Amino acid sequence: MKTIGFIGGGRITRIFLQAFKNAEISFERISVFDTNSEVLSTLKSKFPSVNVTTDDLTGTANNDVVMIALHPPVVMEALAKIKNAINKESIIVSLAPKLTISRMSDQLGGFANIARMNPSASTFVNKGVNPICFSPEMKAEKKERLLKLMSPLGFLPEVEESKIEAYAVISAMGHTYFFFQIQKLKELAITFGMDPKEAQKAITEMLSGTTDTLFNSGLTYSEVADLVPIKPLGEVEETIKGYYDQYLTGLYNKIKP
Repeated sequence: MKTIGFIGGGRITRIFLQAFKNAEISFERISVFDTNSEVLSTLKSKFPSVNVTTDDLTGTANNDVVMIALHPPVVMEALAKIKNAINKESIIVSLAPKLTISRMSDQLGGFANIARMNPSASTFVNKGVNPICFSPEMKAEKKERLLKLMSPLGFLPEVEESKIEAYAVISAMGHTYFFFQIQKLKELAITFGMDPKEAQKAITEMLSGTTDTLFNSGLTYSEVADLVPIKPLGEVEETIKGYYDQYLTGLYNKIKP
């Protein structure tokens, strides 16, 4: 795994590059292709050693690992363009939902070394939830090499391909369900008299304890909920849960293959 290429230079590529940097993982060459020169300029300013290009798509595909960091509608078109440029020993990693390994393999003329990941934003601080699945034809040695490369980026469960879209909704997009709420708690804590560091520490520990209590205490959900007698948002809980049912179920149905 001496070289790596990213087709697509947006936020997900930036997340991976930062995580590799945090983990002190280096490559002989990192190549990034994107059609948007401004995106590449921004990326280059943050990671000066990266080679960026708006022209050499096939060159970016000629690496040990090729990360497809594109939205689903344009993935198949990109694969068609790089079909004849990929080394047979390379590994392609698609980061997009909806497109199965089988479909991508067919587009590449039966190419076998394909994996799918659905990384989360917390990969940026090497605490991602990054489920991965592999083509049945990929050799065990290549799988192990890719797992070794990606393991320092966070939790890396090997999952059935049919679960990738579920992970996309629950973990990859899951941060967005809580970012604004956590930020609001911090802001309120400061107005109540806490300093910012104190508020952040209290909220961080509270959230960690919340998941441990809910999942590891041995109590039922009703028993856990009963541990706190005052529920300030109790009147709107059912409304909020209804939003989860409506929006997340709809999203999952939209992105599943």
